[in-house]
Amino acid sequence: MNRPRLSWVRTSLLAGLCLSVLWSLWSVPSTSLPARLVRDVTLFVCLPCALAVGRSRDIGWHVDRRVLRNTVALALVVIPFYVVGSSLPTIRAYYPMWATDTALATFLPHAAAQFVVAAAAETYYRGLLCVGVRELGIKSVFISPVVYAFHHVHKPPIELLLSAPADVLFGAVDYRSESILPSVVAHGGGLALLDWLVLNPPIVPTATVVRLLSWLPVPL
Repeated sequence: MNRPRLSWVRTSLLAGLCLSVLWSLWSVPSTSLPARLVRDVTLFVCLPCALAVGRSRDIGWHVDRRVLRNTVALALVVIPFYVVGSSLPTIRAYYPMWATDTALATFLPHAAAQFVVAAAAETYYRGLLCVGVRELGIKSVFISPVVYAFHHVHKPPIELLLSAPADVLFGAVDYRSESILPSVVAHGGGLALLDWLVLNPPIVPTATVVRLLSWLPVPL
C-alpha cells in the first residue's frame, strides 16, 4: 500500500528543521571563511534547491522588474542601519567576522565570499522557509525569525535584538516580491558595507550614536 506523500509545506518545514540541526552540528573554524562557505552552500543552497527541484517547487530564485524595484527599496532602507551600527563599539569589536583589510585585492574577494554566505542563508531562511511556503499566506513571514535569532546568539547584543525584526522585514519584502533577491542583496551587500565601514573611522561619531541609543536594554 502506497503511503501518502507529505505536502510541500510539511516537507519544507521538516527539511528546514533538519538543516538547522545539521548546521549546528557541522562545526567549522570561526576564523575560516572558506570552511563556512562550504558548509553553508552545501546545507542552505544545494540541499534546499535539490529538494525544490525534486518537488518542482520555487524557493525564490527569479528576477523581474518588481523584484529589482523592491531590491533597491530594501537596500535603501537598511543602509542607514549599517552606517549607524558601524559606529557602535560592540559592532566594531565583532566585525569583520573574518580577517580582511581595506586593500581592494584583499577586501573584494572577502566581500564576494561573504556575499555567497549571505545568499546561502537567504536561500534557507527566506527561500525554503518563506517564499517557498508562501501558500500559507503572510504568516509564512513569521516562520523563520525564531531560528534566525537562535543562529545569531553569538552576535553582539544589539544585533541579536534586531535579528528577528530584520528577519520579518526581509521576509515580508521577499514574500511580496516572490523572490529572495531583495534580502540577498540587502544582507550580502550590507555585510560588505558594514565591514568596509568598520575598517575605517566611523561616519557618525561613536559617542553620538551611543548617546542616542542609550535607551536600548542591551550593551552598545
